[in-house]
Amino acid sequence: MNQVKISTQRILSEIATKFPGQTDFRRAIIEDVAKSMGFTAKDFYPLLTPENRVKIGTYSLDGLLPEAAPAATVDQVPATAAQMQSITSDEKTYARVDPTFVPWGSFKDVTQIIKSEMFYPTYVSGLSGNGKTFMIEQACAKLGKEFIRVQINPETDEDDLIGGFRLINGETVFAKGPVLKAMESGAILLLDEIDRATNKIMCLQGILEGKPVLVKKTGETVTPKKGFNVFATANTKGKGSEDGRFTAASILDDAFLERFTISVDMLFPSVSIEKKILGKHMDKFDTQDDEFVTKLVTWADIIRKTFYDDGVDELISTRRLCHIVQSYSLFGDRMKSIDLCISRFDEDTKIAFLDLYTKVDSDAILDYGTPSEENNGDIDNG
Repeated sequence: MNQVKISTQRILSEIATKFPGQTDFRRAIIEDVAKSMGFTAKDFYPLLTPENRVKIGTYSLDGLLPEAAPAATVDQVPATAAQMQSITSDEKTYARVDPTFVPWGSFKDVTQIIKSEMFYPTYVSGLSGNGKTFMIEQACAKLGKEFIRVQINPETDEDDLIGGFRLINGETVFAKGPVLKAMESGAILLLDEIDRATNKIMCLQGILEGKPVLVKKTGETVTPKKGFNVFATANTKGKGSEDGRFTAASILDDAFLERFTISVDMLFPSVSIEKKILGKHMDKFDTQDDEFVTKLVTWADIIRKTFYDDGVDELISTRRLCHIVQSYSLFGDRMKSIDLCISRFDEDTKIAFLDLYTKVDSDAILDYGTPSEENNGDIDNG
């Protein structure tokens, strides 16, 4: 059995656990479950075959779903990316400065928090693809600060975060998890997509107060080194997804959320900043088309305004725009590049978005209102 098939079976097991008795699923749900486990498109695409499609955007997994999700053991291949990440080497990890990054919004504040070396656990929320994780990573890169990222999912627990016993070279040893390693080295710990978590992460409550932690499995007390801090990113504010957009979003315990000193609500970049971001991505892929950049940003801005007015169920994120630019550098065709990068949407939405871009591209939409310039404050000086 090859790796893709193993990962696909794990996705099916998770779906069976989350939605017992259900056989038909929208593509977005299948994709969301897979990504919450740390898997990528190649792992869930085998489920999205024409044979499995019952209608546009909906697929039947009848006959593929197991009766019960198999229980994984420590000695087996880890079930999720977060579990794999909890077994790391002793080498320090540093983010690299990315030339495509444009400072904007809360970047200055995040940099100031990290630079202070004071303990200010910070919760950063915002819609998917608006640059939350990238911003924190690049703040660490700018300051040369050690950066440890943990991808949170519904199965993440104390064993993944604090550490647990592992069988290594025939001996049972305690392997410290990313939280202890970050505390001991004074690193920035990023809990990515924390609103996918369950009460299994309540072991972090004391740590979010900046206190030493008693490792129950070894009796050792670990005291955080100066400079240690915790950032958490989320698509919601920890109260679940009110509109059902983020199906894996959990309702986090109030006492847990209260331990975050600072909360940041991050919107999408302003039009001017987003143009600079796409321009840098054009440079990265040796492509130049300023007109296309302007039209893409205009197109995305119209869709977002419609989304905020409840006119559509989907939107175009900054990350999606960057994907389109990357695709354009390969194919050199505007419409094809957009088409390939929005195929995850249901057919009606995709057609509507393509039709809108056609109008923007032909200048048929000349006055749709003032482009959004208020988002999060521009701080780029370049």
